[in-house]
Amino acid sequence: MGEYPFEQTRNLRHGPDLHPDLLPLLPLVGRWRGRGQGGYPDIDDFMYAQELEFAHDGRPFLYYRARSWIIEPDGTAVRPAAQEVGWWRPISSKNPKRPEVELLLAQPTGIMELYYGHVDGTKIELATDAVMRSPHAKEVTASQRLYGLVEGALMYAIEMAAEGKPMTPHLSARLERIEG
Repeated sequence: MGEYPFEQTRNLRHGPDLHPDLLPLLPLVGRWRGRGQGGYPDIDDFMYAQELEFAHDGRPFLYYRARSWIIEPDGTAVRPAAQEVGWWRPISSKNPKRPEVELLLAQPTGIMELYYGHVDGTKIELATDAVMRSPHAKEVTASQRLYGLVEGALMYAIEMAAEGKPMTPHLSARLERIEG
């Protein structure tokens, strides 16, 4: 049988050609790293570092992986934090100037989310269409994400409704593209 014979890449210069449906998401492809801050009612505010990866294998979706770690103000790593994996998938849209996109996410804490939204130039707005969770996971009922490319940086803000609280700001970060 052998190894899996198809390449997945986050480098647009090597590997399979980017599927044409992914053009609205093209600026995301690659690795990003940076810092953010978080908070939520009933928990202390915190700082974190994060690395994101957006890769493709020539089909019309992006593979996505995020891993974070809590840091001290000087950047010293304290402990691992949130992780998530998923797929960004453009869907047919009646408005080519504002393409539609789905984001499917799974988290090791027992939460799975399906987001739906739009790409508007260098801005992507998403909101949950469905949230599923295991009986042992935190009660998350909805979430919204805003991503934007600003002067070469990937910035985002995430709001969440959880544990009986309304939609509340939760995370925000600024990430820079990294090589490799």
